[in-house]
Amino acid sequence: MDALECSEPGSLRLVGRPSPVRLPGEILVRPRRVGICGTDYHIFEGKHPFLNYPRVMGHELAVEVIETEEGSNFAVGDVAVVNPYLSCGHCIACRRGKPNCCTRIEVLGVHRDGGMTELLSLPEGNLIRAEGLSLDACATVEFLAIGAHAVRRSRARTGDRVLVVGAGPIGLGAALFAARAGASLTVMDRDPERLTAATTILGHVATVVADSGSAARIAELTGGDGFDIVFDATGNAESIQAGFGAVAHGGTYVLVSVVKGDISFTDAEFHRREMSLLGSRNAMTEDFSAVISAIREGAIPIDALITHRTALADAVEDLPRWAVQKHGLIKAIIEL
Repeated sequence: MDALECSEPGSLRLVGRPSPVRLPGEILVRPRRVGICGTDYHIFEGKHPFLNYPRVMGHELAVEVIETEEGSNFAVGDVAVVNPYLSCGHCIACRRGKPNCCTRIEVLGVHRDGGMTELLSLPEGNLIRAEGLSLDACATVEFLAIGAHAVRRSRARTGDRVLVVGAGPIGLGAALFAARAGASLTVMDRDPERLTAATTILGHVATVVADSGSAARIAELTGGDGFDIVFDATGNAESIQAGFGAVAHGGTYVLVSVVKGDISFTDAEFHRREMSLLGSRNAMTEDFSAVISAIREGAIPIDALITHRTALADAVEDLPRWAVQKHGLIKAIIEL
């Protein structure tokens, strides 16, 4: 079977690999749509902190069931969403009901080979029924679930003033679900084009261009108080560090993105504000369910989120180009 392999940073190639053998408890699936995530671009660029090469990327998956075992809850031909977080079920995080941060977690396309290939064999428990969702919609569920999880972690509620920093797919997911929680929403990005796209997707929201005047704009929007909740979805250390200054006294800062390296902040200022600092990693079953429900309700503008398409073979050239040429790009998907 064909697979798109990142053999080392900066090198993508289409290779032939043996077809997988379905193990007991697993389902053989054919990826039909694969979303290209910021993680995939970081893997290609050599910036991901949790990865060994070579790697077949791809964890935002819409799949078609090819083969099951007797008694399965799925039938051949079913379309499903994939939860790409393979947890051990036994560690302290799993015992506490947090498999999203399992100490032995294996994420498809990161710790083990993922969905940029023609066939996969996956544990049945990692497939999620998606009746009524299109293939395109299924491929958006995972990245939207990351935003939904971050919002659930933040305990956002009606009337909270929320700032989302980073208007890429993850930030837009957080913004969509913060708005569903009743928050008053502001989005910040250094790219005015992305902010324009965000207003199209989110409706009427305040925007801030991340530049030398952004602190003054934040003060203007909040009467000098700062935001009750700030989400950072930039993957940029400088942005994360600057975000501490946007959080109100008694507010919450949620780090959704991951960077390679250290983050520093002024301890006295952190304590003065009695700020809550939260990490938000991956997503959980209830977050996937929340996204699927929102899509079924028509609350997620799928067509506006997906801006670019390619095929598996063409992604050899398209993915590296999109890693640097972001004009008009929100979410690119590979069609198989």
